[in-house]
Amino acid sequence: MANHINKDALITAIAGKTELSKKDIEIVIDTMTEEITKALKNGDKVTLTGFGTFRVSQRAERAGINPQTKAKIQIPAMNIPKFTAGKVLKETIK
Repeated sequence: MANHINKDALITAIAGKTELSKKDIEIVIDTMTEEITKALKNGDKVTLTGFGTFRVSQRAERAGINPQTKAKIQIPAMNIPKFTAGKVLKETIK
């Protein structure tokens, strides 16, 4: 079974390969996620060449069923974040 890599493990792995402190790496990761989130909120697309592209997709309104009551409900339209893996990432994972 695959291991789960969380933020702390990622910070430790990056610190082991660089001369940066864990605190500096945490600031960089937090800033990166904030900037990606801000760009997506503004409707922009974020491309990290070779890694992938983050974008916002619009999901249409649709009918659904409440699993507890089995009543039909209307699920409203919404924007959702999507990630598409880049060529290098796809080839590396194969």
